[in-house]
Amino acid sequence: MILVKLPLTKTVETKKVLKKTIQANRALAKLNGVAHIIPNQNILINSLVLQETKDSSEIENIITTHDELFRAGLDIASVTNEIKEVQHYKEALLKGYALVQESGLLLKRDIVSIQKELEQNDAGVRW
Repeated sequence: MILVKLPLTKTVETKKVLKKTIQANRALAKLNGVAHIIPNQNILINSLVLQETKDSSEIENIITTHDELFRAGLDIASVTNEIKEVQHYKEALLKGYALVQESGLLLKRDIVSIQKELEQNDAGVRW
């Protein structure tokens, strides 16, 4: 793999990209407006995190259902290895979100901490 040095010499702000950015901005504004009427916004965040972790885990051929994930949150005894993987992903994602909320930055030590949560070991990351 060859890494390209930043800044990129190629223009990525094409008309198509800018149009999609406007659409994304509108969708986020709409979500922000709806989120304010929900008494407990953590419900919304947790459901989005659960969906993201489930879908991302499928890329790695870790297949679970929403039903299995919700049940696992209630009864840890019936949890399969696949569900544990998804739960680690979820916890790592939430940890990363909290770390960025605290400092407004994502630092190297944060990435190592997120990796530890995800992998459930202290192997760290290679730079």
